[in-house]
Amino acid sequence: MRVVLQRTKRAKCTVNDKITGEIGRGFLVLAGFTGGDDEATLKRMAKKIVNLRVFPDEAGKMNLSIRDIGGAILSISQFTLYANTNEGNRPSFTDSLNPNDAEKLYHRFNGLLSEYGIGVEVGFFGAHMEIDLINDGPVTIMLEF
Repeated sequence: MRVVLQRTKRAKCTVNDKITGEIGRGFLVLAGFTGGDDEATLKRMAKKIVNLRVFPDEAGKMNLSIRDIGGAILSISQFTLYANTNEGNRPSFTDSLNPNDAEKLYHRFNGLLSEYGIGVEVGFFGAHMEIDLINDGPVTIMLEF
């Protein structure tokens, strides 16, 4: 599992001119899945995300988690995180998990994040999405398990 996490002031997902998810302060989470990802992988990633201390405390030091600040998550499925560009100029996505299994993992992952008491908004799996983001910092972190 690969995640690109971006600290946000606000973020929004739109599909066919309809907002599917919108948050204020928190994280935009782009999540990609590959073969071998399972319940343990999802739990480990969810725990890492909700406990990651990348929000500033009163001294301006990155010392607070999303739970500490009462933030929310906009979770977007992102199979292109597994793009292989080693050969040629057209990416290969053979390392991405097949859509049926990836969709199940994506929904389960979002459920696990919610179990921590975090508000989770979502995109629409498999759709062409437009993501609006005000990246705070900017802070962008890649996670992989």
